[in-house]
Amino acid sequence: MTVEWSQWTRRYAPAIDVVIAVLLCALATYASKVVDGAAGHAPVAALPASLEVFGVSALASLTLLFRRQYPRMVLAVTTCCGIGVGALGFEVSAFTAGAAFVAMYSLGLWSPRLCIAKFAPILAGGALLVTSLVQQFHPMLTAGRITLIAGVLVAGAFAEAGRIRRDYLAALRARAELAERTREEEARARVTEERLRIARELHDIVAHSMALAHAQASAAAYLLRSRPDRAQEMLDQLSDTTSSALRELKATVGLLRADDCDAPLEPPPGLGQLPELLTSFERAGLTLSLSITGAPRALAPGVDLTAYRIIQEALTNVTKHAHTAAVTVRLIYSRRLLTVSVTDDGGKPSRGEQDSSIQGYGLIGMSERAVSVGGRLRAGHKPEGGFEVTTELPLEPSKTPDHEDTAR
Repeated sequence: MTVEWSQWTRRYAPAIDVVIAVLLCALATYASKVVDGAAGHAPVAALPASLEVFGVSALASLTLLFRRQYPRMVLAVTTCCGIGVGALGFEVSAFTAGAAFVAMYSLGLWSPRLCIAKFAPILAGGALLVTSLVQQFHPMLTAGRITLIAGVLVAGAFAEAGRIRRDYLAALRARAELAERTREEEARARVTEERLRIARELHDIVAHSMALAHAQASAAAYLLRSRPDRAQEMLDQLSDTTSSALRELKATVGLLRADDCDAPLEPPPGLGQLPELLTSFERAGLTLSLSITGAPRALAPGVDLTAYRIIQEALTNVTKHAHTAAVTVRLIYSRRLLTVSVTDDGGKPSRGEQDSSIQGYGLIGMSERAVSVGGRLRAGHKPEGGFEVTTELPLEPSKTPDHEDTAR
């Protein structure tokens, strides 16, 4: 209801200003017909109406049409017109100087400077009151002077209420716009995060499968002439590797299809599938050893998947880049952390090989995975040779992981 009324007043603002101007001019002209009688008697009407008051009031009412654009100028003109009514010998009151009070309200509401909006109406009301006192000092407290004081107070109160309401609505609009922008930014952030997650998954799946497939195909080609039975075994393993890769790709890409959202999906891999993962790399020619320290504990799904993917990516990097066939995988369960370490015994690489391995997307993806669940990852070449990837993952995702936990 309030919003509809506000829209209506804005739509018909010029017509409303004209009506107010006409009514104030008529009220001031009619008030000029009323003069105070003798002491102790009621006011009496004096005829005819004053044409001078009509002219001054018409000028004041005419300037009210510009009160929205020039509120200070309008207040000055209407105040001077009110003083002019007193100079003509008529009583200065809220009826003969009504246009000045409308101008006070307009200035208090629309002036951009708050000090002018508060003090200019007081100065204008004081000037009208002084004019009334100069005209006739006794008695001091007359009905006209009471209306002057009341008019200043009412105009200031309405202006303050209008300013507060306008600021409140502006704050609501700003809050709504901020909420809209925040929702859009949050939506874009979620889309970006989901894209990165899918990109990491696809990278891990493709890199792991392609590295195994390349190793198995190379071994099959090497054994094809000397040991055809062993080459056939390698080709069978290559078929299993590619089939597993296709299944994982289908499960990951299937999440992007809206029409397949009800299709059953395979559970994400975790450390429960670690033996199968190690076996697949052993078939590709790696010599693997697994060491578990501490009592294994149930992991949160995100931590379980992260640990599996980091081990998978680390072994894939060994297959592609390391000049070794021996790798050690360590799982250390402490009170709050799961420490995963993948170490190979490869030779000390050259400077160019160090830079290429450190800048790879695989290490970036592993680090992002660890950070996403509240952990951290370190990777680098060992001084004595070889490469080591170590990550610390929290066993309690709801709490901040204690990276200084040394209880092993």
